[in-house]
Amino acid sequence: MAKIRLFIDHPLGAGQGIALDSDQAHYLHGVMRQGPGDEILVFNGQDGEWLARIERLGKRNGELVAVAQSASQRNPPDLWLVFAPIKKARTDFIVEKAAEMGAARILPVQTERTNSERIRQDRLQAHAVEAAEQCGGTFVPPVGDLVSLQKLLAGWDPIRRILWADEALAGPAETLSGLPEGPWAILIGPEGGWSDAERQQLGSLPFVTRVSLGPRILRADTAAVAAIALWQSHLGDWKG
Repeated sequence: MAKIRLFIDHPLGAGQGIALDSDQAHYLHGVMRQGPGDEILVFNGQDGEWLARIERLGKRNGELVAVAQSASQRNPPDLWLVFAPIKKARTDFIVEKAAEMGAARILPVQTERTNSERIRQDRLQAHAVEAAEQCGGTFVPPVGDLVSLQKLLAGWDPIRRILWADEALAGPAETLSGLPEGPWAILIGPEGGWSDAERQQLGSLPFVTRVSLGPRILRADTAAVAAIALWQSHLGDWKG
């Protein structure tokens, strides 16, 4: 059974040839010590997972051929994660865990107290790809560019409800019972908390639901994981 998995930005089908870029070729050749005839697993986020055979492999390029589909496409529920970026390693952690746990889209947002004024969207997207490769996923959530909270809310479609993890509600964790199914987004704030103006704005929006994540105030990265797990267990694809 092949254990190496790669995300391939290429259509997949039986007999389909797949050109490797230099990074992929280096990984297979120099790191994993693979060669012609070896088999790996590949996915592109749309066509499921495929068993692929290495036809040609060098240090900087190579080619695969798709042999047979090994798993069908598994898409996540319609859940977005909106979060204020924090320190680099912890922001990476949020993106990785959101991809593993079934977020369909990841949106970094700039709030009044956000510590980071810029992000490397390409680096965060690469972390989402790596998470999907390692956890057996066939879908990679797109990671958006950093946008201001005001701009995000101004263009928000109210059909998508927002689950606002509000540290001011620290207390018994919510069950989310009675909340409607459908498209949702989880909103996680910055390390410094929400400003009074942001609280007032969020509290006035009819599509925003405040939620407690338990009796202790959680770090932003922990809160993101806890909120996704809470939503998935009640409204997502974890529920029984």
